[in-house]
Amino acid sequence: MSETKKISPLRLVLRIILILILILVLVVAGYLAYVFIDYHRLDDNLVVTPEGTASQGTLDVSSGETFHIMDWNIGFAAYTDQFSFFMDGGKYSRAFSKEATVENMENIISEFKSHAADFYLIQEVDFGSTRSYHVDQRAMLKESFNNGFASTFGVNYDSSYLFYPFTSPIGASKSGILTMSSYDISGAVRRSFPIQTGFAKFLDLDRCFLISRIPCSDGHELVLINLHASAYTTDDSIVRRQIKMLTDTISEEYAKGNYVIAGGDFNMDLLGDSASIFGVSGENYSWAQPFPTDEIPDHVALVAPFDPDDPIPSCRNADSPWDPETNFQITIDGFLVTDNIEVSGCEVTDLQFAYSDHDPVQLWFSFKS
Repeated sequence: MSETKKISPLRLVLRIILILILILVLVVAGYLAYVFIDYHRLDDNLVVTPEGTASQGTLDVSSGETFHIMDWNIGFAAYTDQFSFFMDGGKYSRAFSKEATVENMENIISEFKSHAADFYLIQEVDFGSTRSYHVDQRAMLKESFNNGFASTFGVNYDSSYLFYPFTSPIGASKSGILTMSSYDISGAVRRSFPIQTGFAKFLDLDRCFLISRIPCSDGHELVLINLHASAYTTDDSIVRRQIKMLTDTISEEYAKGNYVIAGGDFNMDLLGDSASIFGVSGENYSWAQPFPTDEIPDHVALVAPFDPDDPIPSCRNADSPWDPETNFQITIDGFLVTDNIEVSGCEVTDLQFAYSDHDPVQLWFSFKS
């Protein structure tokens, strides 16, 4: 009888290590294949069906009445003043808990209602994301305003499950922008912003703006554009291409005789030098670039909330819990407005970033005769 050949302990250990390495390589390769295969962008010019019933019908542009817009990036209801985000250099990739997310959403909704605006432009509204424990923030907002508000929703990004950070992956992200109006919305369309190509597209995610049309008494329309531009792009030309696409759209609508207000999170420094205004350097943050004012047509004005006697930022960098002495502060939330609209006020509501890394921005306007 032949004797069974024995494997030395060292050779056995090496064989086990090689098997484990092979398994790891296969797992990583499989995951990368999944990310590449699953990647997709939403089509441009997607028609969006308005939902809900507005309490008011056609917008009377001859009344001389002042109207009110409230704009807010709610930060997927994760950013209390104690929250920091890993992509900003902070600690967390997810909200503290599902219960904390729901509680923060309730506070956000209460804040919205306390201002009783005619129109709401809301960004970073999650509806099926790992990072917000699959809380449907879109449904919470719509249900809270289901009496008297029409709404439109555009998906800003719908990403694959990202297994990073490894200890607490951010997972899959489904998020969008929500417009609510107390006046009828006759139609809406989602437009896809240009974004980076190559590997960078997996980090920058999809981006869009949402056009909602509100019929006016003179036969024209108030065109409300809700936008959320790119935040982490490494190609400065992308920012200019996004703004060019936006201003071209505004000009097309203006040429038809329509009134246009584009508001939201531009992810650019609307004041030009927020670091000097708010006193904390932003030189380490590549996204904090000045808004390209040379891209603005003559018939459009950039309206950014700014009181020189009491400047209040609209956003903080979330590399650490909120501290006005150390957090970089900036104004990246505001509006582009056509010159057939009269702006009577624009300001930040100072909440000290209690519910988001952004504070709400409000605009008051009327129509020129």
